[in-house]
Amino acid sequence: MISPVLRSTLAALACATALVLASPSMAAMVNLKADLKASSEVPPNTSTGSGTLTATYDDASKKLTWKGNVSGLSGPATAAHFHAGEAGKNGAVAVPIAGADKGAFEGSATLTDAQAADMLAGKWYVNIHTAANKGGEIRGQLTK
Repeated sequence: MISPVLRSTLAALACATALVLASPSMAAMVNLKADLKASSEVPPNTSTGSGTLTATYDDASKKLTWKGNVSGLSGPATAAHFHAGEAGKNGAVAVPIAGADKGAFEGSATLTDAQAADMLAGKWYVNIHTAANKGGEIRGQLTK
């Protein structure tokens, strides 16, 4: 025969276990930013252009969403990208960014596990290219 106290304790434990197992896992939302400037380019240049980018990464859906703006460039942006690369080093294009030629831009992309790992480890940067600076006019490391 089980005592009423033990029965109540076991019932409470069973309910608590059910709640823990039934609760959805919470996705982590990571906020990121980049301060874009000519002095961060590799090699640096003398552009007076600048820009900012803010982004959010949802680790459950693996979706990166961003908003940014640029101004003072030597001419219209001809391309913009997230690149895989540490500060002070150039790297390959990871994700294209559309709309930087309009000044303000936004977009989203679903990342691979490898891309997300590099980005979250601080190994991504944002680069805005122009005709006068084909390798990049302004650049900023993506940081948390």
